[in-house]
Amino acid sequence: MRSENKEIKRYRISKDIILSYVQKGVSLGYKTIVLQSGEDSFYDIDKMCQIISGIKKFDVALTLSLGEKSYEEYKAYKEAGADRYLLRIETTDETLYKKMHPNMSLENRKNCLYNLKKLGYETGTGCLVGLKGQTKESLANDILFFKEIEADMVGIGPFIAHPNTPLKNEKNGDFTLALKVMALTRIVLPDINIPATTAMETIQPKGRLIALQSGANVVMPNLADVEYKKNYEIYPNKICVNEDSSKCAGCISAQLKSINRTIAVDKGFRKKLK
Repeated sequence: MRSENKEIKRYRISKDIILSYVQKGVSLGYKTIVLQSGEDSFYDIDKMCQIISGIKKFDVALTLSLGEKSYEEYKAYKEAGADRYLLRIETTDETLYKKMHPNMSLENRKNCLYNLKKLGYETGTGCLVGLKGQTKESLANDILFFKEIEADMVGIGPFIAHPNTPLKNEKNGDFTLALKVMALTRIVLPDINIPATTAMETIQPKGRLIALQSGANVVMPNLADVEYKKNYEIYPNKICVNEDSSKCAGCISAQLKSINRTIAVDKGFRKKLK
């Protein structure tokens, strides 16, 4: 997804196709939709608000994950009906952040999260586990940051090296350490939503099920067609890229049943403990 990567096939999905995916998801029983993209200025405020309002007509909760935007953009999305926003901090270690994001600012990243909270979004963030130079102390500080901003959702996953990036020769993150960070986050923030990410299963067989038994409580199947799934290459060997979304829904349901879990019938908003 790195902007300098010229090997990846870039694509955009039209509003009508996006809405057709939402309709399919609703027919499969989904109550919440996540709309995720790169930081693409083509999708200006007007285009995004049209898409958002179109999705909300299906009576679903809507999570956006569109990267760093201005306060005005976040405000417009919220007024159009968006409920949640996911913006992973990735790391709160300033030195590590500068190394991993040389053209970006940790301060601006944090300001975006503060703006989202101010606007009343259920706010999601998270970190990568296993970055070169990352310490256990910096991971502990990440968890403390999640608590500081009162995050409503936290995504935690292991770093996986991609061959078309400067980190291609780096070692992948450790599954067990990622699991521990997830479990500790659950202890610190007992009522938040934590997804069992596909990254967990990419580096560990049945990794999502293990994550669901270690603090996670959310799974996020991809509703896009196979042609788009293949091109949404966050990391190599991503699971489920060749499966139809209908098959994914049935597969996940069966897997959850195997660990005596059921799929919630509500929209998944955070239920804060008193």
